[in-house]
Amino acid sequence: MEGTDPVNKKLAVALSGGAVLVLALSGCSGDDGNKELDAWAKKVCDALPAQDAKVDAANEAIKQAATDDNAPANVQKTDSQAFQDMSDAYKALAQAVQTAGAPPGVDDAAKKQKDAVTALNTLSTSYADLKKQVDTLDTKDQAKFADGLQGIATDLGKLSQSGNTALKNLEQGDVKNAMAKQASCKKVAASASARATTG
Repeated sequence: MEGTDPVNKKLAVALSGGAVLVLALSGCSGDDGNKELDAWAKKVCDALPAQDAKVDAANEAIKQAATDDNAPANVQKTDSQAFQDMSDAYKALAQAVQTAGAPPGVDDAAKKQKDAVTALNTLSTSYADLKKQVDTLDTKDQAKFADGLQGIATDLGKLSQSGNTALKNLEQGDVKNAMAKQASCKKVAASASARATTG
């Protein structure tokens, strides 16, 4: 009997593209800093580690579910919870950026903030939609289940890319420097770098 394993693996591969928050942080220690901007960056950065960990754990759960001979019902349950967790994480990040307000002293700050919030909320909704898709898959028919996972893996690959760009427009110039100085952002950048090395 043909298992769903190859498709599960495809789902895991789609994830390894990085639905995790990738911060393109390179600290420029030479800048004098802007206390207001630093305070803003701290608000955003302090929200990142917990949500990054949640997304990473969800990714790992999906990869673990993609093992040989794992029953479709188990895969469905794991993936459903993982997508819910990702949806919650991006929603929390959107809220953090919203609450922090527009980064002070930055060109087009309000627009960049609004765009980042919109992008993060869209990601949250997209992961919630993937959860709904997984929940409706037929686990009794392995072939149908595999086909369904195939479609989800494709959608997931696209989401992984947009997840990495959601904050990039906000993370530029002085904002990037201010974020790079925050311990919480350094922690997320270091863990993302470690994942990239081991993954």
